[in-house]
Amino acid sequence: MKLVIQIVLWIVIVFLGWKLWSSIMGPVEFNKVKEIRYTKVIKSLKDIQAAELAHKEITGSFTGDWDSLINFVDTAKFARTQRRDTSYADVEKNKAFGITEGYYIERSLIDTLGFTPVKDSLFRGSDRYKTMMNVPIEGVNAKFELEAGTITRNDADYSVFEARVSKDVVLHDLDKDLLIQEKQVQSVDGVNGPYIKVGSMDEVNTTGNWPKIYDTVIK
Repeated sequence: MKLVIQIVLWIVIVFLGWKLWSSIMGPVEFNKVKEIRYTKVIKSLKDIQAAELAHKEITGSFTGDWDSLINFVDTAKFARTQRRDTSYADVEKNKAFGITEGYYIERSLIDTLGFTPVKDSLFRGSDRYKTMMNVPIEGVNAKFELEAGTITRNDADYSVFEARVSKDVVLHDLDKDLLIQEKQVQSVDGVNGPYIKVGSMDEVNTTGNWPKIYDTVIK
């Protein structure tokens, strides 16, 4: 009986030790994997953000269609411009005052120097923009959700877009209790809410919902 009791006690000790180790190391391992995956996802979202901003600059609006966005990056070009200031005599005003010179009209002129392909400017020879719609997590076969439209603020219409992916997708194979906690994060140091996203369909905002630390890590 003494041997049986000792064996049972050792089993209990090992079990409690394992539970203690899991309670400590579980969140550590979760956060380690989470940070690696978030970095990959945010890198893709930053590519999407750059492509959408270029689309808005050149076409005047954002797009919610992946094929349209990729085709835009493939074919569109930025105009390279130069601003120069000039002035010339204000003939009418000078004539009114009976003088030939004295009053001048100042103007700023924009000269187009040439054009640069969007894909070269944003992606520097890489074709990763062709797959930026895919969530870059091994074992995950999903695309980022992409939406675009307009909202009205102060009697003015604004073009908006939003690209996002659920944390359920990114962290699908990790501890479910820790995942539930992660989806409820509201912190200046965390990715807030149930999604990792850039842009917004509810406000005029083209930034991401991740903390600034990711912007320094991801170049």
